[in-house]
Order: sequence, then C-alpha cells, then structure tokens
Amino acid sequence: MTSTDNVQNPSNTTPAKAPAKAPAKDPWDLPDVSGLVVGVLGGTGDQGRGLAYRLARAGQKVIIGSRAAERAETAAQELGLGIEGADNAECARRSDVVIVAVPWEGHAKTLETLREELAGKLVVDCVNPLGFDKKGAYALKPEEGSAAEQAAALLPEARVTAAFHHLSAVLLQDEAIDEIDTDVMVLGEERADVEIVQALAGRIAGMRGVFAGRLRNAHQVESLVANLISVNRRYKAHAGLRVTDV
Repeated sequence: MTSTDNVQNPSNTTPAKAPAKAPAKDPWDLPDVSGLVVGVLGGTGDQGRGLAYRLARAGQKVIIGSRAAERAETAAQELGLGIEGADNAECARRSDVVIVAVPWEGHAKTLETLREELAGKLVVDCVNPLGFDKKGAYALKPEEGSAAEQAAALLPEARVTAAFHHLSAVLLQDEAIDEIDTDVMVLGEERADVEIVQALAGRIAGMRGVFAGRLRNAHQVESLVANLISVNRRYKAHAGLRVTDV
C-alpha cells in the first residue's frame, strides 16, 4: 500500500490572489497649472482678447500674440493685469501653453509659419470654421475634419487639443462680470494634456473644463457654435453650455 501522506494534493492548494486593482483616478483631480505661461495667438481679436483677460484676471501669466508686435503690445497695455504683447513667434516661444484664437481664414497660414516655435508645445485650438449668408451662420468642414485636426496635421511635433469654442467674447471682455456660468468642452489625444487644459478652464471663475473626446470628435464641437449664434440672435443672449450629471 502506497502512502499518500507526503504527496501534495492540487485540489487543496490555495489559489494565488490576483493583484489588487489601483483605484480609479478621480476625473476632477486636475494638475496645478498656476505657474504656466499662456500665449494667445490672435490675442488682439475679440475672442483671444477675452480669453487673455479672463486667464490673467485668474492669476495666469499671459502673453498676447499678433502678426504685428505693436498691436499686441497696445492690446496688452489696454488690458493690464500684467499681460504682455509680442509678435506671434515670440509669443509661441515664450509660452508653455499656446491658445490659437485666430480667424479661420488665417488658421492654416498662421500655424504653418509657427511650426518650429510650436514644436513640443501644448496647443489649444479654439477656432470655429464658419460661413455666413443671409440665413445666418453655418458650419464648414475642413479637409482634415476640423480646425483642431488641421492644427494637428500642420504641427506634428506639437501636442494639439481643442477647447474654448463656445464662449461669448462679449462676456469674456466685460469687466463687470465676475463669473461666467458655462462649461468648456476639451478634446485631445493624451489625458495629461487634456487635464492641463481642463485645469486652465477651471481657473476662470464660473467655468469647468469637461473632457469631450478625442480630436476626431472636434468637428461637431466646433460646429455647435453656429447653433449658439442662432440662439443668441433670437433671444438677444450670450448663451453657453452646461454638461449635466457630471
């Protein structure tokens, strides 16, 4: 008779425990961006000027860029808050994050000329490709799919995101308004980059930055501005967006 006292019985072994899963990251745990320098290309236009003002008012270091340094410097002096003005190339070189707020008609040409200065930078495209006729505003669809995707194609060495499309330039520039009640939809390929932009949006009183997908979804976000223009004209408003249940 063979003894089995010293033979291991596989059925009695304790299975190894699976490694514990790391807790899910809190989507509202965003980085501290207070020390970043933000450049605004097209900062002498209404949208760029308004964004520069709001970010500087929140304590961000801001540089306005323009094709002509003199125009940028004049706009910066008018806004105050420590904002500086420079030509577009200098603005891009000196900034950690660069917001593109130029007119759609000059979007591609501006970025093509700044490819070297924007290499390695976090670029935030807020341009809305729109057309206008007697029926009002309507969306244009660039060959690349959207303004943000055009930026990504033209700036292969930059980290391109999309945000700040749905903000009223009137409200942004109104010094009497302390808070702007709206959300900012942020799109991008890398979570870390998106979170930086979300955090910047959250620096502006009343705003939140909300992740809204990858750049392939930028067209419909850019296009929605045509609908908001129709809302504003009908109701004499400065409408924004709120994303519910998040």
